[in-house]
Amino acid sequence: MSRLGYAVAVVVVAGLAGTLGWLTQSDEEPALLPAPAPELRGQVLGQAQRDGVDITLEVVSSGTAAVLTEGVFADFRIHLRDAGSGQPLVGLAPGAWIDQQVLHGAGSDDPAMACRQRIAHYLKGTLGVRPVVDLNSYYMLVLNQDPSISVIDPSVSLGGLTSTLARIVLKRSPMDWVESRRQKRLYVSMPSADEVAVIDTESFNVLASVPAGAQPVRVALQPDERYLWVGNNASDPALSGVTVLDTVTLEPVLQVATGAGHHEIAFTSDSTRAFVSNRDSGTVSVFDTATLKQLAELKPGGQLLALAYAELSGALYVVDGASGRVSVFDARSLKPRAEILSQPGLGPLQLSPDGRHALVLNPREDRVLVLDTASDRLIHELQISGEPYQLTFSKTYAYVRTLGSNRVSMIALGSLGTGRTPVFQDFEAGVPAPGLAGNLPLASGMGLAVDDNAVFVVNPVDNSIYFYMEGMNAPSSAYINRGHTSRAVRVVDRTLQEVEPGVYQGRVRVPSAGELDLAMVLAQPDMTQCFSFQVAADPELASRRMSPRVEYLLETGVVRGEPNQPVRFRLWRGDSQEPWSGVDDLRLRYFLAPASRSREQPVRELGDGLYEATLSLEQPGAYYLHLASESLGLTWGDLPYASVRKLLNGD
Repeated sequence: MSRLGYAVAVVVVAGLAGTLGWLTQSDEEPALLPAPAPELRGQVLGQAQRDGVDITLEVVSSGTAAVLTEGVFADFRIHLRDAGSGQPLVGLAPGAWIDQQVLHGAGSDDPAMACRQRIAHYLKGTLGVRPVVDLNSYYMLVLNQDPSISVIDPSVSLGGLTSTLARIVLKRSPMDWVESRRQKRLYVSMPSADEVAVIDTESFNVLASVPAGAQPVRVALQPDERYLWVGNNASDPALSGVTVLDTVTLEPVLQVATGAGHHEIAFTSDSTRAFVSNRDSGTVSVFDTATLKQLAELKPGGQLLALAYAELSGALYVVDGASGRVSVFDARSLKPRAEILSQPGLGPLQLSPDGRHALVLNPREDRVLVLDTASDRLIHELQISGEPYQLTFSKTYAYVRTLGSNRVSMIALGSLGTGRTPVFQDFEAGVPAPGLAGNLPLASGMGLAVDDNAVFVVNPVDNSIYFYMEGMNAPSSAYINRGHTSRAVRVVDRTLQEVEPGVYQGRVRVPSAGELDLAMVLAQPDMTQCFSFQVAADPELASRRMSPRVEYLLETGVVRGEPNQPVRFRLWRGDSQEPWSGVDDLRLRYFLAPASRSREQPVRELGDGLYEATLSLEQPGAYYLHLASESLGLTWGDLPYASVRKLLNGD
């Protein structure tokens, strides 16, 4: 599904007269003065005038090269201005695609018509006609129970089957995730691996699996995206706390014990302070993010299950589930400000988008509390049966998911307030109740669509993702995540954003070298425009594309039983998805850690770049595997290694 519409591409254009600045020269004759020329900060790739609209395509590259180079991040900026007045055209929703040079190909008698026809295929979501980069789209990421994430394009389907674009393979099963929009990254915690996976949301590849302390569970990104904070739920109090990762170097810059139990993390909106709750210790650790020094320890007591910072009131809200108390602290002075008492069983807390209200769920009592952040008072106590356990917001509704019911409740935010009666409605998301699935992660089973008036809801029992648009009685569609067990969902937004009046920008990783086209469409005035531009090759990327890449297919990496164990792996051609077949001199060497005599095994190809070797694992312990190939120029250690752990039969 694209920003241009859910079934048919629809673009609503603000009235042109509303964008023009009329000034008066005299009482008799108003005159339209031209606006100043647009500020250009990068390389102009093309300019055109169509139907009274001046169009400028600009690119601002993050690379150091003087020319646009493949592989770098770049901001593509479309400037739209009225040709007569020079005034920026605001509030539009241009569609844009970047593709290989097919729009102005040789032999085309009418390049403009070829451009329009290609755009028509993009808008229809035609299978087999997909651009290299879609600047109007978004993708669903589905967190699976197995060590993987499914990438789904909701706009393309055939016979009711969703188009699964990719499967991101992780080392271990995921628990929580957070997205960096600026860096185009997704950080995913893997508690059993003691690592956080870093995923490129442009290519949907795992960039790294970073050590992140013992049992990393909750992940939280500072608002300025400088540091990633990871809650470590280690049973050992000396290891239970937080690990802070530098998002540039992906190296830990702080690892400190803060207290026992699960940890929730919140930040001030200016990213100057971080708050870390320690569930079993009943404390909140306060950090200065500039120095990464602990400033104080708040002691609200009890069993701390949630916390959140409210910018409007400058307050920190801390939930004690054992007593049913919400403690309010001034986020600057760190002094207690209020206590709001309710029933035991309180759990998740989140703030409404405008920060005006804080909603707290009580699964034990089937309640939702609504707090007024201006007065720090409880103003509503709403009953929602079925153990409410997850909460998300659109601009107009709070969505509440329950463990014991298939229904999703919606609370109209505009109906909240002292003396008002909250308005409810609900819809079904599948038939089974999500609590029947078990093993649910911290990551939310509800994800807001980019248009901010619709949600995706995972039903982990029937393994479907339901799409619900506000104003409808029921979800309009469902997407089946075949081959996996869905647990959570989020949306990666690739739509153009209006960053300045009349300037529409999308950040992408420049896909490839050579001649590329950017195709743009407006609904009113009805126009299409295509620009061609050149992208230089990156010698380092070209070399990397010629190097083999290995993917070990080891499932959990733990084996038991018979000593002879087959292991499989696949060879890829560099960063591509093309398997590397026909390598007949692959060798596999393995040894038992910490030190033992290594052994080599012959490797046989099963087809399509898939290879297999049989290991003889007589003793329990950890075995390390390495690959080499003379024909590929690979010696031991050139490719990443893998490890297999052999357990005793009784383990």
